[in-house]
Amino acid sequence: MFGARSWLFAPGDSERKMEKAAAGAADVVLLDLEDAVAEEAKPAARAAVAAFLAARPEDERGRLWVRINPLDGPHALADLAAVVPSRPGGVMLPKARGRADAETLDHYLSALETAAGTERGTTRVIALVTETAEGMFTTGTYQGAPRLAAMTWGAEDLADAVGASGNRAPDGAYAFTYELARSLCLLGAAAAGVAPIETIQGDFRDLDGLRARAARVRRDGFRGMLAIHPDQVPVINEAFAPTEDELAEAREIVGLFEAAPGAGVVAHRGAMLDRPHLARARALLAAGERT
Repeated sequence: MFGARSWLFAPGDSERKMEKAAAGAADVVLLDLEDAVAEEAKPAARAAVAAFLAARPEDERGRLWVRINPLDGPHALADLAAVVPSRPGGVMLPKARGRADAETLDHYLSALETAAGTERGTTRVIALVTETAEGMFTTGTYQGAPRLAAMTWGAEDLADAVGASGNRAPDGAYAFTYELARSLCLLGAAAAGVAPIETIQGDFRDLDGLRARAARVRRDGFRGMLAIHPDQVPVINEAFAPTEDELAEAREIVGLFEAAPGAGVVAHRGAMLDRPHLARARALLAAGERT
């Protein structure tokens, strides 16, 4: 499973912000051609992103991804044609409506990679799967989707799609529809066997709130989180990296099962653990190796 924890957006029309993001500690930098760029600035932004990528050393581009515009709009193909020859590590597909969009994107990428002399299939994809009402009903369709490395969700565009005046309850938590979107993304990613990534926290100054939220969604099963400000990256990286105590306990659990290969259940610290506990321990150790 793709092991990136922090996914930091940087506006594609600001070379300064792209440089700052690329110089930081984010596991993936998302050079944004969609929401962060005004309509009239999109042609200049895609040229700037392509030039920025082309100027980076080859071994750095794997962590530089591009959020293109939606496939059903007028900009996506121009975005891809501009940036794929510069070999970004991947593409974020916004407002994905289901597996068919992932397959269409794969066809576009394959043609452009071939034309650029790049090995087919090298450009990976993260899909934003809950930004439309239609997309909410198709989160479970991505199993086997080509190139897919991760799935994430969004609440702001979904609120617009359903005509809501807001997406928060009076206590500040997400309202039911948006918690549902989070859950459907998590379940869809699990079904597809890819990494589920939590959506942004808009208040980038509230690092304590970010830390608590990241810890909560990690317990739920998320593997990383989107960021909109460099200050959020260290908090996210720490929150989604296994602690030494967690790794030590996971090693203990794996060791107990290895010592009793025919056992379906083992005793550990006063509790009886079965095979799902072993699977979680192994997954945590694998995550520790990646980070």
